[in-house]
Amino acid sequence: MKTLTILEVGDLTGVVVMIVGMIILGALFISLVVTFVAKIIYEWKGDRKFSKKQFIQTMLICLLICGLISGYICGGGF
Repeated sequence: MKTLTILEVGDLTGVVVMIVGMIILGALFISLVVTFVAKIIYEWKGDRKFSKKQFIQTMLICLLICGLISGYICGGGF
């Protein structure tokens, strides 16, 4: 049996693109919320500053974790 690619789904291409887009936007939103919570906790004492580099690294780590979770769920492992 051949595997389907996005180009071979015929009339469902728009649906596939919308689902993938929603997953990406959801992961970005969740990562942004988690990063802001981490920033608030990190700066709670007032003597430490959350740098832009730390913000970007935290955001990327959260995105990778969200990608692993969505891949596990969408891949049928759940």
